[in-house]
Amino acid sequence: MRKVGHKIRTAGMVLALSALAAGCSSIRDHRGYLIDHTLLDSVQPGIDNRLSVEKTLGRPTFVSQFGTKDYYYVSQVVKTPPFGRPRTADETILRVRFDDAGNVTAVDKRGMEQVARISPNGDKTPTLGRHRSLLEDLFGNIGAVGAGGVGGGPATPTGPGPNGS
Repeated sequence: MRKVGHKIRTAGMVLALSALAAGCSSIRDHRGYLIDHTLLDSVQPGIDNRLSVEKTLGRPTFVSQFGTKDYYYVSQVVKTPPFGRPRTADETILRVRFDDAGNVTAVDKRGMEQVARISPNGDKTPTLGRHRSLLEDLFGNIGAVGAGGVGGGPATPTGPGPNGS
């Protein structure tokens, strides 16, 4: 009887530890366009046009706003560690370029090598101008703007209507 209770307790501890370990793994999430390399390889420069690209690859993530109307397909894999911020683990950007007639001229593929990592400059953004104290910020505009009714003007409405209009 004692061996059975010990086995049940051991099995319970193993299950609890495995549940804890599963909770500590990061979450992997895919965002954006799902790349199918077979469909991507079927898009041929000089043969396909805008309509055939949309039928093959689907609607683009976005279309360029300036210059030629290139199609962009964006795909991201984001990992979120426990108690951490999401980080982009992999990113692929497909650009389908068109000529003026709407025919495909090239298909470009870019990845994480084009992603720029920036580091903000501390907690404050440096600005030009005067450094003011808290009291100057709170009371700095007193007397700077004229109050209504003060300054020598008539205090009664001047027009023929009931409110001076």
